[in-house]
Amino acid sequence: MSTRFSQTLVIAVALWMNSPWPMTVARAQEAKSTIAIKATTDRADAIYKVGETATFSIVVSLNNRPVEEGSVECVFSKDGVQPKAAQSLKLINGTATVQGKLSEPGFLLLRATFGKSTALVSAGFDPLQLKPSLPVPDDFDQFWSAQKSALAAIAVRATLTPVDSAMDNIESFDVQVDCLGAPVSGYFSRPRNAKPKSLPAILFVHGAGVRSASLGNASWALEEGGMLALDINAHGIPNGKPAEYYTQLSTGELKDYRSSGREDREKCYFKGMFSRLIRAIDFLAQQAEWDGKTMIVYGSSQGGFQAFAAGGLDLRVTFLCAGVPAGCDHTGASVGRVNGWPKLVPTDASGKPNTESERTARYFDCVNFATRAKCKGAAVTVGFIDTTCPPTSVYAAYNALGIPKSIHTDVLAGHTSTPAASRFMRQAAIEHIRDMK
Repeated sequence: MSTRFSQTLVIAVALWMNSPWPMTVARAQEAKSTIAIKATTDRADAIYKVGETATFSIVVSLNNRPVEEGSVECVFSKDGVQPKAAQSLKLINGTATVQGKLSEPGFLLLRATFGKSTALVSAGFDPLQLKPSLPVPDDFDQFWSAQKSALAAIAVRATLTPVDSAMDNIESFDVQVDCLGAPVSGYFSRPRNAKPKSLPAILFVHGAGVRSASLGNASWALEEGGMLALDINAHGIPNGKPAEYYTQLSTGELKDYRSSGREDREKCYFKGMFSRLIRAIDFLAQQAEWDGKTMIVYGSSQGGFQAFAAGGLDLRVTFLCAGVPAGCDHTGASVGRVNGWPKLVPTDASGKPNTESERTARYFDCVNFATRAKCKGAAVTVGFIDTTCPPTSVYAAYNALGIPKSIHTDVLAGHTSTPAASRFMRQAAIEHIRDMK
């Protein structure tokens, strides 16, 4: 094909598409452009004292080169609430800086936007001084004692069906245990031929959503010389069904379960979920192989919520691992602070909390379960730019723990378990097992 003919053909195609050829090339080049925006604090740990000034740096690049001109829009907030007026900062060699401070313990969150790209960064101001937004209800213990009494009236009857975990030296079962309402439903694994009273126990609990229990944690049955490992789904539903089964539940019967009954403590969905925690511990404690002294509850997000609840409700729990825990400081809006998932307390247009939901939420709050925990230890993780389970809420619950504890911080992580956070939780659990031995 001649050069002149090929040029004529390209021009003809451009005209047919009603777009000038040079503009088409420009759009193609634009489509290949990559905008990157990054925001950081001037301290690696992003921790400051109340009243100190934090300096935030924003860097914007185009195809790995600093953006030569333009501006970035910056909005400060108290960890997502009470946003300040936007500031427009001029980029100089792709960089802009801005300063901020807090006059109270908490987190100052910066949202930086350039075009359609956004970056988050947060600075913590004396986060270890954060307190629960409201005190423990006077009848908190009475309420939960009544739930446990009702549960105790139901015998711990378990049905175990063998399943293949595809691992040597482990036997695994689908387990269904009678409970109030829905049963405990999970996968239980143990080493073959274990001796009586020789094994610690670990209970794995799930994050938000509707899914089967997982056999993936069966490998824990071989950790540290052997363990009893139980992984339960959050809803007491059958395990191992096709994906469509769980999709139908999540869009039907269990749609918006997180807010179900939130205006009545007797109807709140999490009452049943937490009753299943206690019954799952009942089941593990009945196993002949349990050592009678080591009981770990391990989960992230909604699983972290359950870990706090188990630690606060059941004295048999000796250690809790709660990654980026949900369910923390539901009543934060009452003092102008953010609250965590599942947002049990809605607010009106003026920011006023719903009275009935606020009253109910206090019986299902990690900050209150934390005050009742008698475990030998706790390991918690937090992401400083987590907008689902914000660090302000997580620290309010963590600080309420009156037991030996440690927290892993991910300064530039959102709602996720980073590899470092996962290692931290796993190692904390293993160290507890060794200590108990």
